[in-house]
Amino acid sequence: MLISVLDQSPVAAGSDATDALVNTVELARLAEHHATTGLAGSAPEVVVAHVAASTHSIRVGSGGVMLPHYSPLKVAEQFRTLAALHPGRIDLGVGRAPGGGGRTALALRRDRTTASRDDFPEQVAELLAWLGDDFPESHPFRPLRATPVPRTGPDPWILSSSGYGALLAARLGTALCFAHFINPVGGQQAVARYRAEFAPSPFAPHPIASVAVSVVCATSDAEALELARPVARWRRRLRRVADPGPIPMLGAIDDAPDAEVDEQLARLVVGRPERVAAELRALASSYGVDEVLAVTITHDHGARLRSYELLAEELAGERSA
Repeated sequence: MLISVLDQSPVAAGSDATDALVNTVELARLAEHHATTGLAGSAPEVVVAHVAASTHSIRVGSGGVMLPHYSPLKVAEQFRTLAALHPGRIDLGVGRAPGGGGRTALALRRDRTTASRDDFPEQVAELLAWLGDDFPESHPFRPLRATPVPRTGPDPWILSSSGYGALLAARLGTALCFAHFINPVGGQQAVARYRAEFAPSPFAPHPIASVAVSVVCATSDAEALELARPVARWRRRLRRVADPGPIPMLGAIDDAPDAEVDEQLARLVVGRPERVAAELRALASSYGVDEVLAVTITHDHGARLRSYELLAEELAGERSA
């Protein structure tokens, strides 16, 4: 089982965005979230560049660029530039979600005079055409090219928390990452349909799927649960408000009912290394994937690093990255 890191650049209470982005370099994965002071990864193309320049061999990708806010040509230019600077190391993950509330989505739009329509499938198809220099002969963009043209282009992924994105990835022939940590319901069926309906493409000759899972690992189950409970409270707020604030400290309390906190805890894989590894293996098997992206958020960055270290040590006999 391949273990990778999905880092959302969490901002802990008592720290700031600079601290969060410095921490991100140590973990080397990121996600785009807008107008949320609890997360600092709102410009993935910038952070990917910094992380890739600060490392030597690992793959670095966006998790991801929320394509409805961008021109597909501009995204292709940005990530082709990154691929030219860091050959064979860049993944381009794109998503459909706004990454913030409705007012934030409006602020990100260039044209606010008309209601925007959901043209995500068309945007992804255009992005792939830019990346592959593959517009039809009759297309007005056929004479144009997204520059620079790297020796090895970025590998495109569609990020999804529903069957919609999984089916789109299948039809367009891209890799798929399913966000189990966002929606733990129906993911196995979505990935199975992706595999069944996959159409090979120059980007992916066969189905390539992974699953992103929230993980908190510590030396004991009790310690892991203690670290995870503030995160569960924070995730509960995130589901209710656009900006839930920084990640709370250990022992922080609010008026959240215990049942709702427990509901959020159930979405996380929490415990000592052998328990977490066993649960991740079972989850990977149920999804039919051999790569799990571990999403670990704790208030203390040291505890977050230790969580990854413990998991890596437990899985040392298996493939890891």
